[in-house]
Amino acid sequence: MARYLDPSCKLCRREGTKLFLKGSRCLSPKCAIDRRSYPPGQHGQARIRSSEYNVQLREKQKLRRIYGLLERQFRQCFARAERSSGVTGENLLTSLELRLDNVVYRLSLASSRKQARMLVRQNHFMVNGKGVNLPSYLVRVNDLVEVKEGSRQLAPVRLALEGAGSRHVPDWLVLNHHALNGRVQRLPTKEEIAVPVKEQMVVELYSR
Repeated sequence: MARYLDPSCKLCRREGTKLFLKGSRCLSPKCAIDRRSYPPGQHGQARIRSSEYNVQLREKQKLRRIYGLLERQFRQCFARAERSSGVTGENLLTSLELRLDNVVYRLSLASSRKQARMLVRQNHFMVNGKGVNLPSYLVRVNDLVEVKEGSRQLAPVRLALEGAGSRHVPDWLVLNHHALNGRVQRLPTKEEIAVPVKEQMVVELYSR
């Protein structure tokens, strides 16, 4: 399966905003956006003419890159959101938030979504007492996500928890630091998701 292998900081610079792809580094003076706020490449500092399509495309790319999805995966998420009842854009954001890798990140059990995906794939987490190694697994209300007994001393998990003070665990999740688990107590609201993306423009792009 294809994977993005170039520096993650280039993605933030391309979109012109922090996507928080590298954990604590994004909050430090080493953040690429703070040092070079223009797009990467030879013509990065040139003025770019912006069209309606380009604005919509950039919003879609930001959302896709924040959650670490490939184009095909993202289209599948959008199709599922479109089939569901309610507002398509909000359905899309909720669906992305309920991915297991994102929940692990939101619970501060990993320092970034990329690290969370790696830990989930390596079978370090359980959902309701059963091992799950699919980052795209959609958790539900009242599901319990926990670190496996044999994985509780993993350095990435411990380091992420130590730095949890700089990240707020959203109110739709409940974290138990001692037991290294968290529960989904309700669905997230649009305000709680708070990603720097105008989701309606993504809907308009796929509706063209």
